[in-house]
Amino acid sequence: MKLVIITAIAEFEKEIKKILKEAKVLSYSYRDVKGYRDSTEDAVETNWFGAEMNETESVLFYALVSEDNVSLFMNLIHGFNEKQEAKSHIHVAVLNVEQTN
Repeated sequence: MKLVIITAIAEFEKEIKKILKEAKVLSYSYRDVKGYRDSTEDAVETNWFGAEMNETESVLFYALVSEDNVSLFMNLIHGFNEKQEAKSHIHVAVLNVEQTN
């Protein structure tokens, strides 16, 4: 069993749900979150908004996924991210779960 943690901008919520379903992950949790990016290290010409902290409407998903489905899920996420012209992508972390009840 693996714990999959997914973060993305809120606009990707429907796509993430579709990918989870395609990967046969039928049980998951999610919530709306605020994403922050510290842009104080960016060059002035690349920081369009001129603010030091940029806030983004984001989503956070988490699910316990069988090891058999993780590869399919990651391949679907990779395919989605490759097609994106925007800088924003779906970000995924996969963690080992030693015990569950």
